[in-house]
Amino acid sequence: MNRIHAPLFEMLQELAERKPASFHVPGHRYGQALYNIEDEANQAFAAIMKLDVTELSATDDLHHPEGAIAEAQRLASRCFGADETCFLVGGSTSGNIALLLAVCQPGDTIIVQRNVHKSVINGLKLAGARTVFISPQIDGRTGKATSPSLQTVEEALDRFPEAQAVFLTNPNYYGMSVNLAPYAKLIHQSDKMLLVDEAHGAHYGFHPQLPVSAIQAGADAVVQSTHKTLTALTMGAMLHMQGERLPREAVRQALAVVQSSSPSFPIMASLDISRAMIESRREAWFEPAISEACRFRQWLTSREPQLLQTVHSHERSNAYDQLDPLRILLSDATGSRSGYELQNVLEQHNVWAEMADPRHVVLLFGIQASPSDTERLMEACEHLERVIAEASKNISSTTKAYSIEATTPSLHLAADAQSDEIRVGAPIIMSRAAASSIRIPLEEAEGRIAAEMVVPYPPGIPIVYPGERLTAASIRYIGQLAAHRAKFQGAADPSMRTIEVLH
Repeated sequence: MNRIHAPLFEMLQELAERKPASFHVPGHRYGQALYNIEDEANQAFAAIMKLDVTELSATDDLHHPEGAIAEAQRLASRCFGADETCFLVGGSTSGNIALLLAVCQPGDTIIVQRNVHKSVINGLKLAGARTVFISPQIDGRTGKATSPSLQTVEEALDRFPEAQAVFLTNPNYYGMSVNLAPYAKLIHQSDKMLLVDEAHGAHYGFHPQLPVSAIQAGADAVVQSTHKTLTALTMGAMLHMQGERLPREAVRQALAVVQSSSPSFPIMASLDISRAMIESRREAWFEPAISEACRFRQWLTSREPQLLQTVHSHERSNAYDQLDPLRILLSDATGSRSGYELQNVLEQHNVWAEMADPRHVVLLFGIQASPSDTERLMEACEHLERVIAEASKNISSTTKAYSIEATTPSLHLAADAQSDEIRVGAPIIMSRAAASSIRIPLEEAEGRIAAEMVVPYPPGIPIVYPGERLTAASIRYIGQLAAHRAKFQGAADPSMRTIEVLH
């Protein structure tokens, strides 16, 4: 087997093999502080610490890379098809915020997809940007919000020619993606930048069955969570840049602001290894996961009666071009059990899903997925089928645990697809300043202006932004999630019985 070339990881290995005497941070001294403690957990963790160092003359500096980090980033840019790649140790969050700080001065206009991650909203607040939100498309079968249509982006560009850039999220949490090449062409014709949060698509573009990546489609800057679908440690991500439109030096400066001055070398090394494994194994690196996901789909389809269902990657949609073959959207075909209930049963069998919502459980088949894990999933699903069969005896055909309307917070924004006002919102500035507000019962909040952000997590997509008017649809959706004990971020009341609104 050929040895992979990962210069950053190799540098850390060589340093550890020298067994240096540490008179510097971090305080664990290459894990030596725990070696003499007779505890298996401590000793196991000490092995990780051997690679946890700081900026030394023998290492490198993420904020001014000249050695192993610089080489590792160059290799990553070549692998992913970018002109330049920056390693991120604060997840895609740090990359999204840095891009917005670099591109937008206070008061600058930017066109932003409505259903973005909360990190984008926080970046808009910090930048003081004048934000034009555009509504997503809605998949008719699942009710999931995807990317805005090309027509909606064109309308926004026509109405706001002063915009600096367009910020899109692709794919969504469910693996639904659009081909961004026409978007890049349209946006570049207006001499604007296309910025893409591709957190869930770090693996895109490396296998014929996977969607094309945003960089391959022509985006100016793309943020990817390498830890989500590749093999980096959690918080390991990359920011890819290409072309002349993006102010790259401003991006580097913004990254120095939002990222730690003491970045994790193990996280950076894991990014290096992720790239090296792709270059070493090529398409074969992704074959097991694609194969196992396909096997599970085929097994599920062959079951009689069809009590569990999934969306197949070959099915056509009005709202997306391709479904990530590594993601399974599992749901109860009878409607007797919600996605949260399905997730709970799976966990009882020690099968842990990526997330759940009122309708679906999302399963992610990771790199080198094993047949034995697929068999365990099948066994758990057989039990699920028995649970559903029993439950469906006691449920009428008109009563379900979910409705399509309840599965997406964006349906109320796309209710009138013919209305420009619905598709392209009025500009707003996301303020960080506190405003006079009161807390009222959620059911009494229709028509009031929200004073806090309501974010179910996962997936981290805000239902309501501060300064946004609460609608009957958004209130109903929040209430349904709360009834299923979904976790919320941003809101002070975790039960969501109450909500903060402007006084």
